[in-house]
Amino acid sequence: MTKAEIIDQMALDAGISKNAAAAALGSFMDSVTKTLKKKDGKVTMVGFGTFSKSRRKARQGRNPQTGAAIKIKASNVVKFKAGKKLKDAV
Repeated sequence: MTKAEIIDQMALDAGISKNAAAAALGSFMDSVTKTLKKKDGKVTMVGFGTFSKSRRKARQGRNPQTGAAIKIKASNVVKFKAGKKLKDAV
């Protein structure tokens, strides 16, 4: 499902315009992003799931084409853990 399809479905389900649905989705995505940027950022939606941030350490890797060793920088990654209702529905 694409972002446009989600906006269409939100507008249909809520009985609002597509512009209002797009604004609501944009606001949700911005809020999640801002929260995850914080040091201990975590977004929990009971029944749906939890977005959290994790730190991935620097490590050694290999270039698959040449086989040469490369250094992979440390980075932050976003994790999502599905809630019980979502797991049961799928």
